[in-house]
Amino acid sequence: MRGAGRGQIGVVMRTLVLNAGYEPLGVVSFKRAVVLVLAGKAVVLAADEVPVVAATLSLPRPSVIILTRYVRVPHLRRVAVSRRGVLRRDGGRCAYCRRSATTVDHVLPRSRGGRDTWENLVACCLRCNGLKGSRTPEEMGWALRTRPVAPVGPAWVLTGVESRPGWSDYLPVAAEVA
Repeated sequence: MRGAGRGQIGVVMRTLVLNAGYEPLGVVSFKRAVVLVLAGKAVVLAADEVPVVAATLSLPRPSVIILTRYVRVPHLRRVAVSRRGVLRRDGGRCAYCRRSATTVDHVLPRSRGGRDTWENLVACCLRCNGLKGSRTPEEMGWALRTRPVAPVGPAWVLTGVESRPGWSDYLPVAAEVA
């Protein structure tokens, strides 16, 4: 297969995988997507402009595939904690003053035993993060604008994955994520 998995600028191409009920399951490599399609386990829903060409066949380069059989997924899949995920969950707004957030703050500071969990991390602006230091919001006389919780739902399967053009039609609306 010519140019298998590489875009025009040498970026590895990724493919969105949907369950048979159109629920996002995750993102796989271009090569894995082609294998699933050729094995009859998936069908191409959206393709890039340039097809995959081999000696004996030509098929659309998969951008989005859907599985032909429904895969049972545990309801409470834990989403790994990440800085990007916390900022996304909180809508890029500081949990204390609602300004634009660029950092993450431990509600219960690490120096006091605070852990790196969804329930203890909030998006925070540089100003509030510097002022708070190793104190709790209560000690500062501050209140959290929202209670931090672990994200759930199919949209969080793709946390940390850059979306490609054409995927938006198959992903839940951003309002469902926030």
